Formats: sequence, C-alpha cells, structure tokens
Amino acid sequence: MNKTYSPSLVAYERRKTRVVNIGGVPVGGDNPIRVQSMTTVDTMDTLGSVEQCIRMIEAGCEYIRITAPSIKEAENLKNIKDELKRRGYSVPLIADIHFTPNAAEVAARLIEKVRVNPGNYADKKKFQVIEYDDVSYQAELDRIRERFEPLVRICKEYGTAMRIGTNHGSLSDRILSRYGDTPLGMVESALEFIRICEAEAYYDIVISMKASNTQVMVQAYRLLVQKLEEEGLQPYPLHLGVTEAGEAEDGRIKSAVGIGTLLEDGLGDTVRVSLTEAPEAEAPVAQALINRYTHRAEKAQPIEPICHVPINPFQYHRRETTEVENIGALNVPRVVADLSRLQDVKYADLKSVGHLYSMLLDKFNMNDLGADFIYTGDTAINFMLPNGLQEIVNYTAWTKIQERKGRHPLMDTATYLSNAERHPTQNFILATIHELTPELLEQLKRDITAVLVLHTHNEHAMPELRKCFFRLVNNGVQTPCIIKRAYGQLTPDEVQLYAATDVGGLLIDGLCDGVLLGTELLPLQEKPEELQTIEQLNNLSFGILQAARTRMSKTEYISCPSCGRTLFDLQETTAMIRKRTDHLKGVKIGIMGCIVNGPGEMADADYGYVGVGKDKIALYRGQNVIKKAVPADRAVDELIDLIREDDKWIEPIHLEE
Repeated sequence: MNKTYSPSLVAYERRKTRVVNIGGVPVGGDNPIRVQSMTTVDTMDTLGSVEQCIRMIEAGCEYIRITAPSIKEAENLKNIKDELKRRGYSVPLIADIHFTPNAAEVAARLIEKVRVNPGNYADKKKFQVIEYDDVSYQAELDRIRERFEPLVRICKEYGTAMRIGTNHGSLSDRILSRYGDTPLGMVESALEFIRICEAEAYYDIVISMKASNTQVMVQAYRLLVQKLEEEGLQPYPLHLGVTEAGEAEDGRIKSAVGIGTLLEDGLGDTVRVSLTEAPEAEAPVAQALINRYTHRAEKAQPIEPICHVPINPFQYHRRETTEVENIGALNVPRVVADLSRLQDVKYADLKSVGHLYSMLLDKFNMNDLGADFIYTGDTAINFMLPNGLQEIVNYTAWTKIQERKGRHPLMDTATYLSNAERHPTQNFILATIHELTPELLEQLKRDITAVLVLHTHNEHAMPELRKCFFRLVNNGVQTPCIIKRAYGQLTPDEVQLYAATDVGGLLIDGLCDGVLLGTELLPLQEKPEELQTIEQLNNLSFGILQAARTRMSKTEYISCPSCGRTLFDLQETTAMIRKRTDHLKGVKIGIMGCIVNGPGEMADADYGYVGVGKDKIALYRGQNVIKKAVPADRAVDELIDLIREDDKWIEPIHLEE
C-alpha cells in the first residue's frame, strides 16, 4: 500500500500545491497559510454583516465566508461587498452553499469564491441504503455532472475560485451505500466533483475534508493527498478545519489535535477554527496554530530518515503493547500529573489532579478528571495515596522509600541498563530518541515491567517522537510508552494548542499509552499558583485524550460555530445544555443551529438538538429525528427525558469537600 501523504515525515516541509488566486489574496504555493472564518449575522442584514466582517478582519481574517442559502442571500453578497469596499476593506468573500445550485451560480458572478458541499449540492439526503451496479452508479455521476457543470463554467468565466468541501456528516446516500461512512467515502465524494472540474480545465480549487471526529478528519486529508497524486490530479491547496469543534478550551484542543497534526506534516494552506463563539474569536486561535510553523524548518534538529512506516496512516489502529499493570494493551491512555516542584504536599493539594479529600468523611473522592499517576520527583508523598492513584518517584529517592506499594521508580537509561534494583511489577524509564539504542531495545523486549517515558527537546517534537515509536515497532518492542512534553513561558492558549498537537498527533495514530505534561520549563510559583498550573495541565491532558477519541472522560458537545442560518443563540444554548448535562461521562450531544448542520453534520453524536424554525427544536437519537417541533423553552427538558428513556441519565453528584 502506498502510504505517501506528506513531503517528509521527519523534516518540516510544506506540501507544494497549485496557487489559487482568491480576490488578490492567493492561497497555496509559497504563500503564507491563510486565516479565515465565517459570519454569524443574517446575510440579509447588510450593515450587520459588514460590521461583523470588519471585526473579523481586524482580528486577522484574510477570507470571510458568508452563508447563501437562497438566491436572495446570494444577490445580497454584492451589497455587503460594495459596502466593505466603500469603507476601505477588500477582503475576499466566499459564498457558503448547501442544497441550492442556483444560489451558487448567482454568487459565483458576484464574489471571489464559492464553497460547495459535494454531499448535498446535487443530492438530497434521505438516509437510505441503495444498491448500485456500475451502470446505475454511472447514471448518478452523469446526473451530478449535469447539475455541477454550469457552476464550473461560470467560475471559469468570472475567475471565481471554488472550495469543494466534504463534510463527514453530510455524505450522500449514494456515497454511503458504496463506500460507507469512511474517510475513503469523504475523499471519493470530493474526487467526483474534482474530476468534473478538471474535465472542464478548471483548476482554481481548494479542498477540505472536515469532520468532528479528529481521527476521521486527519485520515481523510491524508488519504485525499495520496489519491490526488495516485490519480495524477492537480495538487490543490487544502483548507483545514475540525467541524463543530465546540467552545472554549475543548474547542481549541479539538481543533489543534486535528489541524495541528496535519500542519506538522506540511499539509494545509488555509485554516478555519470552528468555535461556538463569536467569529472574531476564531482567527487568533488559527493564527497561533499557524505561527508555530513560521520558522519550524530553521529551528528543528535533524531527524534520521524513516526506512519503513509500520502503521497505516489512513486507519486507526492502536499499537500492540504489553500490559504493565494498568498501562498499555487495552487500557485507556493514562494521565500522569507533575507535582515534582511542590514542597510538603498535603491531602488538599490532590484536588488539583481530581482527587478530592473530605475532612468531614476522612476519605477521598475521585472526579472524572482524576489523574492515574502523580510524578513527585525527588520528594515522595508522606501519606497513603487514595485508591486509583499511584506515584512515580525519581530513582534515587525511590530507593530510600520503605513502603513501595503503589510507588514506582523513574530511572534514566544508564541506570536501567545497569540492572539496578527495580520495582517488581512496574518501572518507568526516561528516554530520548538518541537513547533508543540496540542494547536498550533488546533489554526492553525481555522486560515485562518496563514503561518508557519518551521525551524530546527538538522543536520538531511530534515527528521525532513518532520516529521513536516507529523504531520500537520496527524492532518488535512492545513496551508501553508515555509521552512527556514540557513548555516554557507561553500563553495558556499556546500551551493548549502545542500540547494538543504534539500529543494528539501521536494518539490519532494509536501510538501513545499516556501523557505527562511537565512543569520544569515554567517559572516556579507560590504554591496556590503552582496548584492552579497543575490543575490546568491535568485537565488539558484529559482534554487531549478526549479530543483524539482515545479516552472519553466527560460529556462531548459537537456544536457548530453558528452562521447566518442559525435559528437560536448557539453560545447561550450550548452553555445551558452543558450546565445540565456535563456530568454524563462519554455521552456525545450535537447542538446544531439549523437543519443544514443537522443530523448528518452531527455525525456520531448520541443525541441531537437542532433548530428547525423560530423557537422550534428537533430532537434526535443518533441520526433519527424523535421529536420534530419542540418549543425551545421545553427542549432541554425533553432532551434530558430522551436520555432518561435510554437509561443513560444519571443524577449529578456533588462531592463533599
């Protein structure tokens, strides 16, 4: 199988693409990675749209997308464009089209770019499984060509660019029937339209493969690049985005896991971060992701070439490892919290890592974000740890501990290879890529108590750590591995984005058995501030595992970022639903502003809350509508009733402190 999708898996190198001119702001080639977002104001509100566009431009947006659900909105794009120009702004505008080819054909004559979704441009989704033979399938392709060709010819005549944007949740019944709900189905959905464009000698195309599931999203983009090359199609620029990422920290982490993983391998020419927040909040997050790669090639340390890629980059598969107590094999990835700089740790301090001590009851409770291990460095805890929590101690300090139950040593490779004293069941070995010598690999093969803690100082961190895993797999080493990363004085947003990229990229490929976000590069703080940092890093670790779909520890909200089609206040509604359901561990709730971002876009949500009219909500179980027009003031209660019917509701528990 051809596994090529990146210019290099070891050196930072951007994929070479065609340059597509979009209203004088070209994308692709050697141009900067561009930032974009989408308005949320009603498209018919010209002045409101213009004011929001200006806020977005000032926040860093280089392209602005506006929904055009019908001809009247498409025609009004010209008024928005003219008013922006009158005020001195020439930002390219993009019409967002779903279901309405006639609106696309109007918009293509008026503004710089149109976005079409192959899943619903020429198809009506009915969630039906249809058996096709080659003749009937070709007849469907001919029908699509007839519907799509007029837009292609208009774009070619007017010099209008086009984004062919596949969404995981809105694949047509035809694609689902032949390819299933898969990355291959997403890619083929776009290729059908690209082949029509190329037959018309039209190449001003940008492509996206968006999904709310980060694993599916990353695999689809990779597979797209491979298929374009395999078929001899043009190397079109890529628009990166995780659709319906959500809000606040969760939305930023999820976006970075998906987008950052692709940027690491040189994929991506324009970025949109989809947050359930005001659109001007998205651009700084996208820019922060992009900025990390501005000087990556110069700062990165060389990594040896990869002779053999031992994984399938287009399909998730967990690396096979030995189970060492509760790490590796079928265990979920573990979280290690770094308490190594705390002096005189008290019971109450463990609250920062999800273990709450009740003085009244003299016992611990663990919340959903309770760390599995704490790393205490040279000073072991001097009290009995709560059930469900174990301790990792630097080797020299560990040798002086009398009570070693639940306490494990962290040793360097030299100590490990010296056959020094070990814990009988679980030992942690800190190593870099340069320490993965043949001698170490051979000893690890024979040791069923070893857990590697891999770390790197390379600016090109994720690819170097990935190379470590490839070396282990290629040498038959099944030792489980925890990833250790540490970051210096960055903003909280930057730490979220960088860690989510570095660790998330490895989780998406099934390579990681745990995460330890270290504090050693941060300035030492007073204990209250230090505990706050520890709590933030612990929560971030769990957030990354959830965003990569490898450990579900809390409710997941698949909420769209709003647009001019939205029928209620998404931010307010999401906050209201979160307040009442955020204790439902592992339940996925889709919150969609309109039917366009409805059952399909929710992809693999367990339940859906979808706007279908003014103050009217449809409730879904999976992709099946259960209630069609619930008054908005009763909709959250009825959503909870639906969850109760499925025996998935639990009453929230307020832990004693």
